Amino acid sequence: MDSTPVIEVSKLTKRFGRVTAVEDLSFSVAPREIVGFLGPNGAGKSTTMRILSGFLPATSGTARVAGFDVFHQSTEVRRRIGYMPENNPLPLDMRVREYLKFRARLKGLQGNECRERVDTVQEMCGLRDVARRIIGTLSKGFRQRVGLADALVHDPPLLILDEPTIGLDPNQIRTLRQLIKDLAQRRSVLLSSHILPEVEMTCTRVLIMHRGRVRAAGTTADLQGAMSGGNQIVAEILAPEDQLRECWETMPEITSFNLAPSSGDYFRCALTPANGADLRDRVYEETRERGWRLRELTFTRHSLEDIFVHLTRTERTDD
Repeated sequence: MDSTPVIEVSKLTKRFGRVTAVEDLSFSVAPREIVGFLGPNGAGKSTTMRILSGFLPATSGTARVAGFDVFHQSTEVRRRIGYMPENNPLPLDMRVREYLKFRARLKGLQGNECRERVDTVQEMCGLRDVARRIIGTLSKGFRQRVGLADALVHDPPLLILDEPTIGLDPNQIRTLRQLIKDLAQRRSVLLSSHILPEVEMTCTRVLIMHRGRVRAAGTTADLQGAMSGGNQIVAEILAPEDQLRECWETMPEITSFNLAPSSGDYFRCALTPANGADLRDRVYEETRERGWRLRELTFTRHSLEDIFVHLTRTERTDD
């Protein structure tokens, strides 16, 4: 299996006059990897994707796609990228199949190859039943599928998707999420989105940008581990309050705790373990040995939204 990165970015910088949109940016994307590209408005995500796609030149640094230099081999790079922008500029007066054939020819496909690829992407994106429909009559969900089929028609090894689920209803989002996962079996995907639960469910790894720089990179589990100080164990226990306090104060694995009355005579114990460790077994054994009644025992982790807010909560700017 080829392990050469599909995207290699090193010390990339882009300035617009006195404004630095991207500064000293470095990251890579492996084959068949779905990477979530996150950040608040103005973080530099769209600028980076436009540079990778050949729409913008960089001020300095290097970027390679499938081994080709974005700046010096831009034609080869464009052949290997399928780019779906946030505001998908579809011609509303064309029919779906007519448009996809037109786009395939623009990307160098001719004759039987063109027809076969259009047939393939229509099937992949669930467009066969609307192939003769005028694009302007389609729902938002189907238009997004048309845009994705356009990005796929020349069978690129890399898809760059900018807010692909924007404006979709939950059922449409779920369908598109599964489609992206299926596509990643043969290609890499760089996906930008503000819908963080979707990123968490779709992507194998995330990059979080803020003010033009990558502030964190890794799997969600990696990032949760880096913020483990906020993980908690929540236990609802029927026991005297003073005994609960004495128990948690003398347990060295717990760095802090909070007690609050719950329904009946139960207390809700929010326990913060050292290094974010999962101490549920330890807590269960304590309650059993002391004869306390336990009705809830859960381990909470930071969500991707918690991590995102923590890393980007300084002053934001607009795109």
